[in-house]
Amino acid sequence: MTFGQETVGSMALILDSDADILDAYRTGQQDRAITAFVRKHQRFVYSVAFRQLSHVEDAQDAAQEVFLRASQKLGEFKGESTLQTWLYRITVNVCLNMRRKKRILSFFAIGEGEGERDVKGADHSPATHAEQSEFETYFRTVLATIPPKQRETFCMRYYDELSYEEISAITGTSEGALKANYHWAVKKIAAAIRTSEYYEEWLDHVKA
Repeated sequence: MTFGQETVGSMALILDSDADILDAYRTGQQDRAITAFVRKHQRFVYSVAFRQLSHVEDAQDAAQEVFLRASQKLGEFKGESTLQTWLYRITVNVCLNMRRKKRILSFFAIGEGEGERDVKGADHSPATHAEQSEFETYFRTVLATIPPKQRETFCMRYYDELSYEEISAITGTSEGALKANYHWAVKKIAAAIRTSEYYEEWLDHVKA
């Protein structure tokens, strides 16, 4: 499947509605149904992805991943929402995961100086390699070694993308203490990654 190509089988044009697409998929016409499915919803998915990521290539990659996931799960769709709503949720989740993975690179630049420094997006990440799932398992292992308060603050910032003000309201901890927790969590994560195989892998990727 290649996102963005306008050329599709002419038979797919017969499947005009989501109901037709689902019916075709469930009656053994999976390839035809998926072709029509992508054609019908690709502009919507790309638009959502671009709003989330603000980058053409990233949005295209996200759309590709969305349709790969959705196509694999299309037979399990229960009709509790529209296909478009279902795709919207998948797209937002895919984009959120992409942003999380890209922020990992910023850990390598953290630690040289003191003071608050947030984890921001970047163009490369060791998590984009084929060993992505292995890295994520390793990353969770590193998180488990961090003191609970630092880990909680980091996860609320990194995974939930909450502001310090929002975290403070939830936990009752001052923003100053939260910033300190986050700072030390990132320092420890950065130190762990620098001594791992993934850091050398990232350096090789950047030099290539």
